[in-house]
Amino acid sequence: MIKRYTSRFGVQAALVGLAAIWGGTFVMVADAIARYPMYGFLAWRFGIAALAFVLFYPRVVKRIDAVNVRHGALAGLFLAAGYIFQTWGLDGVTRTTPARAAFITGLYVVITPLLQALLLRRVPRKSTLLGAAIALAGLWVLSGISGGSHPWVLGDTLVVACAIAYSLHMISLGSTGEQHDVAALTLVQLVVVAMVCTVISVVKEHPGLPRDPSVIVAILVCGVVASALAFVIQTWAQSKLPPARVALILVMEPAFGGLIGWTVAGAWPLREVLGAATMLSGMIVAEVVAAASGAPPSSLELAVEGIPVPVTEGSESVSSARSVEG
Repeated sequence: MIKRYTSRFGVQAALVGLAAIWGGTFVMVADAIARYPMYGFLAWRFGIAALAFVLFYPRVVKRIDAVNVRHGALAGLFLAAGYIFQTWGLDGVTRTTPARAAFITGLYVVITPLLQALLLRRVPRKSTLLGAAIALAGLWVLSGISGGSHPWVLGDTLVVACAIAYSLHMISLGSTGEQHDVAALTLVQLVVVAMVCTVISVVKEHPGLPRDPSVIVAILVCGVVASALAFVIQTWAQSKLPPARVALILVMEPAFGGLIGWTVAGAWPLREVLGAATMLSGMIVAEVVAAASGAPPSSLELAVEGIPVPVTEGSESVSSARSVEG
């Protein structure tokens, strides 16, 4: 009986656990960069992630070619920008809260198809436009622009920039029109982010080796579990479940981020909870309703961390990927 239930619900449970881990990393990162330089943390995180990824896929190094390096380098630069803006938004005097950062980051689910319309001339589905409108309404409530005890701060703006960078990252992966090796492309991205953050850290911070146990744990959890292992889980899940179900489960990431952030802070501000719930509703509408309603399917690009989103709109696919097992 246990084996039957594991076989039936194991994939869903793994995805829920992954979403919870991603949500929890916002609090973990905020605490780590309060104890250790920000760029140094990111450099260690993605360096460890790249090493762990090679351990999970030892043959991937031989599959790296010029195409993967070219597309992976561009995507890696957008990914690096996203993580830098997100982590910067959690750092310093004008930092945002982990809960707000989790929900604002999740906006890339609805920003991606809107940028596709602007950059690639692909008109979004009606459900995408509706979801974007709902998410933006939630962001307005969350921002406190019309009053409230938690006004908009610079950290929030930086996380919005992170969401835009993540969207450009997804579009750069899915708009090549070429077949690519997903695992090889992912490794290139991890290496690029690690290199970018290492250079900035060496020039600006001179951080030294991390010695604080909580910082070391955060580096290992974020690098090994939240990035390298997460890719393995996403790949496995998308081979077992329909894309809409994978997206519906992983869209819980900002919900977990909010729940964990508010719990750790010991406060549940009503305005932020209402705004976050509205944003989550918009993400679900944009990401899931179209597929659930029988709309033409879109291909999902795997994220190094975060919700895999459709990188095609309409009837024409713009990318395809070889199996990571090949």
